[in-house]
Amino acid sequence: MLSGLLALTATCAMAQDPLIQTKYTADPAPMVYNDTIYLYTTHDEDDAGNFKMLDWLLYTSTDMVNWTDHGAVASLKSFDWVERDNGAWALQVLERNGKFYMYCPIHGNGIGVLVSDSPYGPFKDPIGKPLVWQREHWEDIDPTVFVDDDGQAYMYWGNPNVYYVKLNDDMISYSGEVVKLAKNPEHYQEGPWTYKRNGHYYMAFASTCCPEGIGYAMSDSPTGPWTTRGYIMRPTAKTRGNHPGIIDYKGKSYVFGLNYDLMHIDTYKHHERRSVSAAEMHYNADGTIQELPYFKETTLKQIEPFNPYRRVEAETMAWGYGLKTGVFDKGGIYVTHVDNGETLLVRGVDFGQGAKTFTVSAATAKQGGLILLRLDSPTGPVVGTVKVTPTGSADTYRLSSCDISGATGVHDLYLCFMGEAVQDLFNLDYWMFK
Repeated sequence: MLSGLLALTATCAMAQDPLIQTKYTADPAPMVYNDTIYLYTTHDEDDAGNFKMLDWLLYTSTDMVNWTDHGAVASLKSFDWVERDNGAWALQVLERNGKFYMYCPIHGNGIGVLVSDSPYGPFKDPIGKPLVWQREHWEDIDPTVFVDDDGQAYMYWGNPNVYYVKLNDDMISYSGEVVKLAKNPEHYQEGPWTYKRNGHYYMAFASTCCPEGIGYAMSDSPTGPWTTRGYIMRPTAKTRGNHPGIIDYKGKSYVFGLNYDLMHIDTYKHHERRSVSAAEMHYNADGTIQELPYFKETTLKQIEPFNPYRRVEAETMAWGYGLKTGVFDKGGIYVTHVDNGETLLVRGVDFGQGAKTFTVSAATAKQGGLILLRLDSPTGPVVGTVKVTPTGSADTYRLSSCDISGATGVHDLYLCFMGEAVQDLFNLDYWMFK
C-alpha cells in the first residue's frame, strides 16, 4: 500500500493538480502584488458533506507551483453583525492606494467588506454592516471587483442574475442604485470575475450548472452589454461546480478554478470538498481566449527556480498529500500529521554548485523518526538523512542537521518521512540548506 501511495503522490505532484493538498480549498481569488501571487480561497472543512465554510484562507507563490500556507486571514467572526455559523462563500481581494479590500459574501446575509494595511491581514470591518444586502432574495453571492482606467471601481456579483454597483473611491461604499443586468451573458450561472486587458472588458464565470465549466463574455464597456465568446474550460463530467480567477503574472496569463480531484483520491462519494487548480491560458490577437482542456490534461510550468538557501517555511510545498497544517498560539503555521511513508515535495529547487548541510526545526513528544532527502522522485537518490529525536513535547522545537552530498543543479526535492510510529512522527516549522 505504501508503494502505491508513493506512486500516486508522485503522479499527482507532477500534474500539479490541485495546488493545495493540506486543506480543501475552493473559489480561488488570485491577486498579484509586489511580484507575488496572493491566492485567497474559501475553505471546505474536512468533514463537510454539503457546504461547510467558516473562514477564508491565503496562500502565496512566486513560481506558480510551490505555495506557502498563511492560514485563515478572516472568518465569519470578522463581522460582528453576522450571526450565521456557516456561509463564508466566494470572496475577492483588491489593493488600492496601499490598502487591501476583501469583499466577502455571507450566504443569506449579503456582501460584507473588510480592510487591511497588509495582504496578510488582519482584516477589519470598517462599516459594521453589509455593503450590499438585497433582502428579498438570496442572490448576493460571489462578488468581483476591479478598478477601471479612469479610477471608477465596479463590484459585480450574483446567482442566477448579475448585479453591479459603482463603488466610491473609499471602496467601502457605493453611489447610485444596484443595477441588474437586463441580459445575462449566455451560459452564466455564478462566480463572475471581471477585469480589463488591452482595452477589452472581460467577465469570466461558472457556466450553467451542471456540470459547470468556465465561460467568458466580453464587452466594450464595464457596464455591458456582455457577449459570451465561448469557454475557457468546457464543462465535463469530471467536475460539478467551478469558480474562475484570472491574472497576468511575469509575462504569462493564468486561470484558476476548482474541482473535486483531491477528494477523489479517497472517495467518489460526493461531498462538497473542493480543491483549487490552475492552468496557463492564452489570448488570441483579437482578445478572445483559447479554450483549455480539463486541468488534469494541462501542465503547469514552474516560472523560476526555488531558492533553498534561506529559511523556508515547512508549509511551503508543491505537493503534500496526507499532511496538515496547524497554527502556533502566537501566529505562524507549522506542518503536522506527518505519518510514516508520506512525502513533502518542493519543485525545481536550485542547489547551484552544491549544498553542504540541511537543517530542520522539528518538534515531537514521540520517538521521532527520519527525514530522507531525495531528488526528483520519492524513490530518487538520497542526498542526506536527518534524524529527528524527541524534544519533550509537540510544541518544543529543536534544530536537527545533516550533511548533504550530491545535491547540485536544479531538482525536485522530496522530504520523505520514516519512523517506527505509523502516525504523527513530528511537527515541522522550517528548514534550510547551506
